[in-house]
This record gives sequence, structure tokens and C-alpha cells, in this order.
Amino acid sequence: MKAVVLKAYGDVDALAVQDMPEPKVGPGEVKVRVTAAGINPVDWKIRRGDMKAWMPVQFPTILGRDVAGEVIEVGSGVTDFKPGDRVMGVVNAGYAEKVVAPVDAWAKVPESIDLKDAAALPLVTLTGVQLIEEAVNPKKGDTVLVIGALGAVGRAAVFAAKARGAKVLAGVRANQKAEAQKLGVDGVFALDAADEFSKLPMLDAVADTVGGQVVARVLEKVKPGGTLGSVLGEPPEAKGRQLTVRAILTHPDSRRLTQLGQAVAKGDLVIPVSKRFPMAQVKEAQKLAEQGGVGKVLLVN
Repeated sequence: MKAVVLKAYGDVDALAVQDMPEPKVGPGEVKVRVTAAGINPVDWKIRRGDMKAWMPVQFPTILGRDVAGEVIEVGSGVTDFKPGDRVMGVVNAGYAEKVVAPVDAWAKVPESIDLKDAAALPLVTLTGVQLIEEAVNPKKGDTVLVIGALGAVGRAAVFAAKARGAKVLAGVRANQKAEAQKLGVDGVFALDAADEFSKLPMLDAVADTVGGQVVARVLEKVKPGGTLGSVLGEPPEAKGRQLTVRAILTHPDSRRLTQLGQAVAKGDLVIPVSKRFPMAQVKEAQKLAEQGGVGKVLLVN
């Protein structure tokens, strides 16, 4: 099969499309013909070597954490899926024509969702929802700031926090304020504008999808005993504060991903797709995604 292979750490020139052995399905696994794969920050962070200290890879390796496609084979013991099913899932080695992952990784795609666009959903929606439900865990009425609310993970976090009955504030850049108003939140704050930052109320919790100096500044606005949830690890500035800090790593959840697909189908959750590239243009696709500030970028077979 054709796949995008990372040959060494480096820039996008370290990526190449070449023939690779087709994965074999085992017990409790599902094999899928990939229609499209999503490009996520973890992909270029691995490519650049940013994560080699705690996530080393053996070369050549195939990147890609989420896909959508059609089931072509199931392993022994699998009863939830059958060949021909339209599915999406959190996987490894998704930049390929075919992929195998455990049954728990997969969810069926609602008929009203384009199968290509479904590849934009698994990793970011589960990450955002798990950030809220497992790390922040807000109570009804809590004031929660979502940093990076217009990103794909941030949008899912906003969706989950609203479902919990929290008072949700969107933290964005000044040039994103108008777009962020469309999220239906209780307030929008430009965190890069000093006058607006000063108007932030005291917070029960923060859901961070951005990291860096932004979250470091926001910590002074969290009430003693408040909570910081992050998808980027524990910020050093949180040490010594009266905060509960929880950093999460996304994990597959077939049941929750099914529900999130249904929410997207109903229009309750929107994850914009910016552009679709054929696999042969993976270098251009990663360059665009890496610039940030765009919707999801997809590789389409």
C-alpha cells in the first residue's frame, strides 16, 4: 500500500510517499480502507523531533492519529462492525491507504457527514471533551475559561463545558473575537489585549489548549482551589499555587466518539475543515496546518 513515511526528524522534506507493507488484522481489530486522514499538531511535533524524549519513533515510521474510511475486514471477536461500514477512529499510522486499529478506536459515521470530513473529528473532539470531562470536571454554574476556544480542540471543549452547565468564557486572540461570538459562549475575551485581559472575572477553572505564556498569565485569575486542565502538560507556573492541575493524554472511546459524531451531524458541534490535499501533497498539507489559525487540514486518498 502507499503511505506517507517519515524517514528522519526534520522539516517536511523528511516526508515521502512510498510503498509499505499492508497491516494485518488481528483478534479484536478492524481493518479500514482510509478515505481521509486528519493532520494534527502531534504529527509535526513528532516529525520535528519535539517529542523524541518521551515519544521516540523508529524510522521509517508512518504518522497520522485519526482517519475515516470503510471497513474492509474485522478480526475474530469483533461484532460491532462489518465490512462496508463507514467509520472514523483514533489510530496510529493513519497517513496510509489502509490502517488497522482495535475495535475500541472506531465509531460509525452518521450518514449525513461526508466521509472525508469525518477524518477531522476523532482526535480533536475526543481531546476537547476529555479535557473537560476528565481534567476540568466542572460543576453546573462554574465559570470556565477555554483558552484557544476557536481551535478544533477548543471548540470541542466549549461544547462539553456548555453541556455540563458551566458558564463558558472563550479565550482567543483579538482578531478572532467576532468569530468566537458564534460559539454561543457566555463571554469572549482577547487574551492578547491588556485591557481585555484585565476584565477577566475570577475563574473556577481553565481548560488550556494553547500553553505557553498565555496560560501562565491566566493562572492569576483562577480562584484558590480552582482547577487547570491542559492538553499540553502541567505548566511550571502552576507549581506552588492552590490549584488542582490535571494534564490529559487523549484515549480512544468508541461510545463517546459515536455521540460526538451525532452532535456534529445535528450541527451542535462544528469542526471546520480548511483544505483537503491528496496524499502526494503531504508536504504542502503539513506546512499549511503547521502555520496555525486555519481549520482542519486533511489528506485524502
